[in-house]
Amino acid sequence: MLIAGWSGIALLFALLWVTQRRTGNAGIVDIGWAGSIGLLVLYYAMILPYPVSRRALVAVLACAWSFRLASYLFRRNVGKPEDGRYKDLRESWGASAQWKLFVFFELQALTVILLSLPALVAMRNPNPSNAWSVSAVLLLILSVGGETLADMQLARFKSNPANRGRTCRAGLWGYSRHPNYFFEWLHWWVYVLLAIGSPWVWATWLAPAAMLYVLVKATGIPATEAQAVATRGDDYREYQRTTSAFVPWFPKKG
Repeated sequence: MLIAGWSGIALLFALLWVTQRRTGNAGIVDIGWAGSIGLLVLYYAMILPYPVSRRALVAVLACAWSFRLASYLFRRNVGKPEDGRYKDLRESWGASAQWKLFVFFELQALTVILLSLPALVAMRNPNPSNAWSVSAVLLLILSVGGETLADMQLARFKSNPANRGRTCRAGLWGYSRHPNYFFEWLHWWVYVLLAIGSPWVWATWLAPAAMLYVLVKATGIPATEAQAVATRGDDYREYQRTTSAFVPWFPKKG
């Protein structure tokens, strides 16, 4: 049964690759990545023989994060120019871009499967704690609420034509250069809390550890900031000098 769900995810990303070939916009992979994690956890909740209340709790929390992020990315990407990251990939890959994009899309499918496993561990926890479950719900509210607020503040800033070429320092963006990434990462600790009591709880730590590396060292902050420096120059360099990169903190003076 699990293999069927995982195969479905691989097929979904193959279809998304076909879609990007037709539209010329590979940003659809981000929408698929965010939404399919929730879909896969929902699939687990429907087919696995664990207590209904536990399955429902984990699925609701996962879907709240997943579908919120997917809907935001849908509004940001569909009908808009392709994200600069994917434009750069196409240019660097040249004539082999499409097949390399196919491999990239399927690797995203693999990350969806791997990142869904902490939810699976949380569902089958033989010794769940009400206190840790409540803590997980509160953390989910904080992380999704923080990410939503950061996205809204950035969208409001960008909607003002006077801010073109300037760096957003409004609200949470005055305390972190990437508050959306921080709250995204914070969300992955929800499954750690839900898995406390399980002998497999250690496996749930892999998700926040992997996401921390991806967001801070790999494809998150480095790629985003390289584009920001290229388009905003000294304004963004000053922002880098005064503002925490990831964890929200008070800005430096002067």
